[in-house]
Amino acid sequence: MHQIDPSVWKADLPAFREKTAAFYAGEIKVGEYKGFSGYYGSYAQRGGKANMLRLRMPAGRVTPDRLAFTAHAIRDFQVPRVHFTTCQTIQLHDLGPDTAAELMEQAIDAGIITLGGGGDFPRNVMCSPLSGAQAEEYFDVLPWAEAAGNYLLTFIKAEKMPRKLKVGFSNSPANLTHATYRDLGFAARPDGTFDVYSAGGLGNNPRMGVLVGQAVEPAQILYYIKAMWLTFRAYGNYENRGKARTRYMQEALGGSEQYIRAFHEKLAEVRASDEDLTLSLTPAPCTKTGDGSTAAGPRILPQKQEGLYTVLWHPQGGQPSLDSLCALSDLLQTIPQAELRLAPDEGAYIINLTGSEAEQVLAATPDSARSLFETSVSCIGGQTCQVGMRDSQGLLAACAAAVQAAGLPDGALPQIHISGCPSSCGTHQTGMLGFRGASKMVDGKPQPAFTLFVGGEQAQGREAMGRELGAMLEGEIPAFLVELGQAAAASGQDFAAWYAADPAALERIAAPYLA
Repeated sequence: MHQIDPSVWKADLPAFREKTAAFYAGEIKVGEYKGFSGYYGSYAQRGGKANMLRLRMPAGRVTPDRLAFTAHAIRDFQVPRVHFTTCQTIQLHDLGPDTAAELMEQAIDAGIITLGGGGDFPRNVMCSPLSGAQAEEYFDVLPWAEAAGNYLLTFIKAEKMPRKLKVGFSNSPANLTHATYRDLGFAARPDGTFDVYSAGGLGNNPRMGVLVGQAVEPAQILYYIKAMWLTFRAYGNYENRGKARTRYMQEALGGSEQYIRAFHEKLAEVRASDEDLTLSLTPAPCTKTGDGSTAAGPRILPQKQEGLYTVLWHPQGGQPSLDSLCALSDLLQTIPQAELRLAPDEGAYIINLTGSEAEQVLAATPDSARSLFETSVSCIGGQTCQVGMRDSQGLLAACAAAVQAAGLPDGALPQIHISGCPSSCGTHQTGMLGFRGASKMVDGKPQPAFTLFVGGEQAQGREAMGRELGAMLEGEIPAFLVELGQAAAASGQDFAAWYAADPAALERIAAPYLA
């Protein structure tokens, strides 16, 4: 249901080769090429000397076959850099034009679609990474997220929305995918249904989503997706590209109540049409059982399936060691029902492992975070991204080195979120501590800086956007974090408890850096 023949995607690839060759020959300007190449899930990197390619991983699910393709790209095409994104995709970086085109075509053969991965199209559908394996979940939302992803691929060939559409599914109030403030979000309920949120999003003019559906049966989710699309076509801002996102409709229509009314008008139209969008799915739960072997450790999580385990793997800044990634791919080809799930914080989980298999996966992934702070999130940054203002990956590396040198205990600092620009690809607005690329005047000259955000929260029912405190010079941020962590550690509490007890203490420490 709702599948597109791979030949349809392949028919568009010659145009990519032709236009990309023209760009590298200097015949097309950067802006024109960016507007064209996003459809293919590829952009030129800063400087115009290489391309990146975004591999859609629907619902963040990286099967052994999909992981094997990624390892094949690294080994056979000498791909030098890989990035796990906050939208649960895998980006291949530093590609020559011929390599980008060839990998795009081979990805389609491997069942991985890159088209629509950028530009003004529905993006990769997100899903709680441990859906189906987590004891605390309300229910397994993964099958519904994958069905939504397949359906949204059909919109890439339809009359599109003027800007990207981000859809997320959450299996619990942890709300890791930000389902309650996406363009469209499906948040699981204990009764096996969804609450549906719409017209939310991070970035400029951030907004929490509007509750447009309660206790929606999973089989009905495609009606809500179609209604979302029609609502934007009717009320979205097509004239101002900066406001061409669903969240601006809340204001344009006069508030949330008016938006709900408009959404339900379109939902009624979809239901009254002849198109049957009711899903008929039979989820296939994991049938694997433990073999008596056990595993334990900071990166080991017991699953709800007795005797099975998950291993957490969180490379710094979502940039895995290529050796680790390839070794893990080789290993997962030998482990029944095991697979990798990408997380919205740029980490990954390897699920459905016996105790002995978990130990093997641990050994294959030594490049993982050793503390909560080392799981911090960073977009790819301005050294790579055309629109990025600042080197967010470089800032994260400098902060991690400073914190390690200071010997701060685990928990003295939270996971921070760094975005190189206002687009919030590093989700800086929803972290307890967030940084956004900026400039700061020193002696009348602009200097590299990041704006500090404090108090963001993603958990359902407690959602909050971080408060903007001001700009810090990039070079002073590591020292600020060390001082902050030392204060929390001296209190004998972890950072969350220290901050909750005296929020003003953070602002007192930050004040000299913000002056």
